[in-house]
Amino acid sequence: MIRDFDLQSIQEVRDALEQAKSAQDIVGKMSQSEIDQIVESMANAGRDEAELLATLAVEETGFGKVADKIVKNLFAANDVYNAIKDLKTVGIINRDKHNRIWEVAHPVGIVAGIVPSTNPTSTAIFKSLIAVKGRNAIVFSPHPSAANCTIEATKVMQEAAERAGAPKGLISCLTQPTLPGTNELMKHKLTKVILATGGSAMVKAAYSSGKPAYGVGPGNVPSYIHESANIETAARHIIESNNFDYGTICASEQALVVDQSIKERVISELKQQGAYFLDDNEKQKVASVIMVNGRLNPNQVGRSPQTIGEMAGIKVPSDAKVLIAEETNVGKEYPFSIEKLSPILALYTVKDIQEASEVCGEILAFGGLGHTLGIHCEDEKIVESFTLDKPVNRIVVNGGTTFGGIGATTAIFPSLTLGCGTIGNNISSDNIGAKHLINIKRVAYAIREMPK
Repeated sequence: MIRDFDLQSIQEVRDALEQAKSAQDIVGKMSQSEIDQIVESMANAGRDEAELLATLAVEETGFGKVADKIVKNLFAANDVYNAIKDLKTVGIINRDKHNRIWEVAHPVGIVAGIVPSTNPTSTAIFKSLIAVKGRNAIVFSPHPSAANCTIEATKVMQEAAERAGAPKGLISCLTQPTLPGTNELMKHKLTKVILATGGSAMVKAAYSSGKPAYGVGPGNVPSYIHESANIETAARHIIESNNFDYGTICASEQALVVDQSIKERVISELKQQGAYFLDDNEKQKVASVIMVNGRLNPNQVGRSPQTIGEMAGIKVPSDAKVLIAEETNVGKEYPFSIEKLSPILALYTVKDIQEASEVCGEILAFGGLGHTLGIHCEDEKIVESFTLDKPVNRIVVNGGTTFGGIGATTAIFPSLTLGCGTIGNNISSDNIGAKHLINIKRVAYAIREMPK
């Protein structure tokens, strides 16, 4: 049943798209230097307002930490910007003189940006930058529980764009987000492509809209600690990664798979680095708050170990950075084995690399196909033999998967939208960037006769 509020949301979508179309017509005729000036202004504004936007996000959603959300905002404003600033997105972007082919960039058109509650401001900065770099307008649909901070981030981007010569309506955000409104945004004739970051249901809706869509899958990330690993470094990277913004990046570790021969040393080092290991009674209590009625409990997402402990009725030390419980099984009956999006890890013990491969495969099949895998290992031959057949599209070696997966500590393209490929029911296996938001047409000279 459609309510008045839903109708208002649908009308707001239509108005925003009409404005976006007018803006698109203008930026579509701009030169590379004009576009680059606009994008630079936006990146500078994202950098200047990183702290404010981070504070607003934590205050509104309750997820994560202000300090870490500042880092995420700066990652979008700095790393993503630096990765795209020299990219050619206007006119002839490549000339193949030998084969006599020119590649010509053309905007994809108006982008529908779906924003999650876990990364509401950094995602808005990131998607605004890559959309406008390709001379596209973008209309955001925020998560209802993060609408105000996403609206503010969008406002920061639009005002910065205007200061550099962009038209009004180039970047906008719905102020009355509803499911009917979001569906209208995704299906409207003026929308040309969807950038969907959020839950599986939203991504599936994007792919079912009839429009081209870049979606992402869930990231139930296992990290294998091989017996050759530098254990102290591995423990530090894992805890930093899983604790970052309290686990709200989908590339963060969800399970550790540890060789039996080094298990005790790994546990000792994890404890020394800030891990709190749950006993059987505590494990049962925490499991009861990870899932509720057979589904992930959103109230534990992005919360501190201490807050999760309070929810579960256990006392967690004030200096604990992550909660860890030993596990042997995978499935809905075992809450520690799911993607938790909080600083909680399962620890599996394996006798050798073959069993590690099987366990990692089982974890990935349970909600992580196509996404990310970690391995800590000092033997490159083992890294190669372990990784080549894994059903994921980014594998982080000797680093935290949170930072490595998004391209902050690796040479993978910096992004906050991580494609999972056809393995994860996505159209792309890439870290999505500005190159995905341009069409490339080819002007090709005939260089040979057809054979007769």
